[in-house]
Amino acid sequence: MRSIPPTQGDSNRDLPFADETGLLARLRQGDEDACEILVRTQTGRLLAVARRYLRQEEDARDAVQEAFVAAFRSIGRFQGGSSISTWLHRIVINACLMRLRSARRHPETPIEELLPVFDETGHRIAEPEEWRESAETAISRAQTRTRVREAIDRLPEPYRAVLLLRDIEELDTAEVAKLLGISANAVKIRLHRARQALRTLIAAAVRDGELVL
Repeated sequence: MRSIPPTQGDSNRDLPFADETGLLARLRQGDEDACEILVRTQTGRLLAVARRYLRQEEDARDAVQEAFVAAFRSIGRFQGGSSISTWLHRIVINACLMRLRSARRHPETPIEELLPVFDETGHRIAEPEEWRESAETAISRAQTRTRVREAIDRLPEPYRAVLLLRDIEELDTAEVAKLLGISANAVKIRLHRARQALRTLIAAAVRDGELVL
């Protein structure tokens, strides 16, 4: 398979859904033109997904490359229960999660340092600073995207992955549990702690004038 071209040449156009059955049949036959169509139309959107998980551009491109290779190898087992785009989306997420598990390249803040602290009576020692936006809303705003992304990157990998899958990818708890190989209850606990930690990090950035919400 050819290497992924520069982003400038990528296309975010949807697959020709009216002819997806035909495209799938051609892919199963190993038709090179069909493979080129898939790569050309899906690379841009898959790179956008990979970049949410992997900060290094080379890592993101490698993950997408791996996703396409995995897709072409398993195309015969794809039953068509979802669109090809959705199927590829899940494959690239898996590729990113594998990279996150195998190499931690960024400093991670211990999650305990970012969680609320309570006194002996069970009351918060300090109330959280006001921050009403969800992670998904904040990360979509151009003026806050970089700082919020940096804050997310500081979370330990198990918490960062759950936050991205639930709040950014909008997968449900059962789907996240299956992807990560953990229980649904573990997903809920990690998500709660990740949101609390992210609130602490973003509140600090707001307080220091590094971020305006």
